[in-house]
Amino acid sequence: MSTILVVDDEEDILDLLTFNLERAEHTVLRAADGNIAVNVAIEKLPDLIVLDLMLPGQDGYQVFQHLKEDSRTKNIPVLMLTAKSEVGDRITGLKLGADDYVTKPFSPRELVLRVQALLRRVKKAPPGTFLRVGPFHLDKANFKCFVDNEEVELTTTEFKLLAILLEADGETATRADLLRNVWGYTDLVHTRTLDTHVKRLREKLGDFAKHIQTVRGTGYRLKLEEA
Repeated sequence: MSTILVVDDEEDILDLLTFNLERAEHTVLRAADGNIAVNVAIEKLPDLIVLDLMLPGQDGYQVFQHLKEDSRTKNIPVLMLTAKSEVGDRITGLKLGADDYVTKPFSPRELVLRVQALLRRVKKAPPGTFLRVGPFHLDKANFKCFVDNEEVELTTTEFKLLAILLEADGETATRADLLRNVWGYTDLVHTRTLDTHVKRLREKLGDFAKHIQTVRGTGYRLKLEEA
């Protein structure tokens, strides 16, 4: 059983998510205000946060930034709720480091499945070993990434994505494999989450981003030699 903090200022959505998450045997904490959400997250340290963007007090972006700046809450995975028409909101959320998003209106069943997939991914974190490939050095026990001996701050999702690409040893990781192994999706879903995370990962890797290659129509691979 996991503890989920649901943050939304619409009571009917809070009730709907509470009902469905509790039916899936999760414990649910609720907050209808951004300021309250931050306080509850710090006090209760939930396993995952479902965060709406449009909130009184602090909006979802501000709440997210506060959580990521606090050492007690920075590693809690966050699933953002966004308005379906606001594509920019989704992209901004993922760029900030959100682990996933669901658009409104949403299917309660899909949201519960997304939550469970994200929880599985966090719990299946790589064991306490080191992975060294060329200039890349991953400390799997502490989710630390070093590139050319310089630490690069990655989210849990970015870390897992990079680890899988490194472990593929130059072979192409298909979109289906990455969505399954990083996000826990059991079906091939149409989502830009993967591409957005790869784009953000490349931005953080700077000059070393050239090693992550797009294999058109298939997926991605990491090659140490320059193309």
